[in-house]
Amino acid sequence: MSRVILSIVGVIFLNACGTVPINLTEEIMQLPDQPQWEKIAEKLDFPEGPVWDGSHTLFVSSCYGHRVNQISHMSGKAKIWSQPDSMSQWSHTNGLAFGPDKRLYACEFEHGRIIRFDANGEAEIVLDGFNGTRFIRPNDITFDKWGNGYFTDSGHYRRENPDGRVYRLAAGSDRATIAADHLAFANGLAFSLNGATLYVAESARQVITQFTVSQIGELSDPETFAVMEGGDPDGMAFDDRGNLWVAHFGAGKIVVFGADGTRLGEIVTPGKKPSNLAFGGADLKCLYLTEDETNAVYRLNLPFTGAALPFVGF
Repeated sequence: MSRVILSIVGVIFLNACGTVPINLTEEIMQLPDQPQWEKIAEKLDFPEGPVWDGSHTLFVSSCYGHRVNQISHMSGKAKIWSQPDSMSQWSHTNGLAFGPDKRLYACEFEHGRIIRFDANGEAEIVLDGFNGTRFIRPNDITFDKWGNGYFTDSGHYRRENPDGRVYRLAAGSDRATIAADHLAFANGLAFSLNGATLYVAESARQVITQFTVSQIGELSDPETFAVMEGGDPDGMAFDDRGNLWVAHFGAGKIVVFGADGTRLGEIVTPGKKPSNLAFGGADLKCLYLTEDETNAVYRLNLPFTGAALPFVGF
């Protein structure tokens, strides 16, 4: 067994999945040896968008494999869950999230759409554009506790004249509104624990931008929360202490930030291109990672608990 060491009082946690440095000040410090990630699925054609169903299954997109996969937490076995009969139905999915209607929503970037799946894996189109113009590249999606959906449309990868956006899909609506504009390749996004702040990765600028969320769901007061040089901030998730865990694509690590933006530490990943992450397992203490250099999904048990999402499962 590998070990997780609590450095202040010398307490040792034994961990069957991996080695993560922790101490009681909530400061995560990297040990010399790399965490022993467990690979549970491979050959996934650019895996992305991991989402836990609240029970026993992780769903993962194969961005260039034209399929959504499901992975059993207990067995670690992966299989194709949904695949289109033809590419005209739907094709390349990325971010995934469960909505208040117990459907699995997906960013479908090949055709510039938002789609959703029922429990049988049957897909339908939710949105195919804004004001008659197709979305450029829907990337990631999340829901607030009131059932409003927010998703990034990355736009083009550039710092000058950025055209990325965040759109809002109000609960019960079939039309999107622009929540934030002029973002430099809008990517992963996540709400703070109290829902008052939305964090968005701007990959082309290598920063995470935070927005204040009004009582009616509007975004305002954009401010740089963290700078992540050396790679692109990508998918993200909160733990139940309010720390933000971010996949640092190209840098080969997960970076953890405190609520005030303080960089608490990092965990080395199995490849240089970690794209997204999600907490899962019965106690939300298993960290799942999609990694695109190795085209695989990994997991690592932690003495941390992930924040529960507002909607899970079918």
